[in-house]
Amino acid sequence: MAANPSSLASSSPSPHLNRNSLTRAPSLLFSRTSSLKPPLSNDSQRVSIVRSHDFNSSYGEQSMESVHSSYGASRAPSLSSSSAIDFLTLCHRLKTTKRKGWINHGIKGAESIADHMYRMSLMALIAGDIPGVKRERCIKMAIVHDIAEAIVGDITPWDGVPKEEKSRREQAALSDMCKVLGGLPAEEIQELWSEYENNSSLEANLVKDFDKVEMILQALEYETEHGKVLDEFFLSTAGKFQTEIGKQWAAEITSRRNSIMRKKHG
Repeated sequence: MAANPSSLASSSPSPHLNRNSLTRAPSLLFSRTSSLKPPLSNDSQRVSIVRSHDFNSSYGEQSMESVHSSYGASRAPSLSSSSAIDFLTLCHRLKTTKRKGWINHGIKGAESIADHMYRMSLMALIAGDIPGVKRERCIKMAIVHDIAEAIVGDITPWDGVPKEEKSRREQAALSDMCKVLGGLPAEEIQELWSEYENNSSLEANLVKDFDKVEMILQALEYETEHGKVLDEFFLSTAGKFQTEIGKQWAAEITSRRNSIMRKKHG
């Protein structure tokens, strides 16, 4: 969760440009031909994908209970029930981990990471048709863009973690999560996550705007509910929106906030 201008993505091409005019950055993380193949083993072999001490050393603050994934010698192309449930178990922490920016500001009952991603996916759903933008891809991207935080937690600019180290932790966490899942679903999650991180498509431009729009809308709601003043979240996003709909929705939120403040102090 970022409220620091330095942590926000730099400007990207206008969303009205043709997709082909955008240069997609190569994936930072993965080899599709190597990282997702299950290990060759007999039916009784079990491969430990996630161990608590690995997460302590590799990802920093958070640790994980051991999660094991079983692979047969000849795994079927379809996703196994075992892999699906292992992966969904990892994702449980998205529901229970609170967004740290709100915790740092004394918000009780703060939203979880999953709460944030869910409303972003609703934004993508209701945004309507935008030339050159695939709405279904935006919905999927919104659902997975913070998925690595199930392992590393919500690292904020106030945590003192360098941007490169934050990226390394998230990349490593996502890689392990996708090894648990395996197959084409894992490949799709990796691709969507990398596309978002690299801000390398019209869909990524839009979802990054939704990330900021959702944050300032939540900030306005917490200001109203808790009597807080959360200026920094609005200041950190001002002028950072890349798409017309992002600008319009942010302007509407800011207008409502200004109206509330005038009533309070008028």
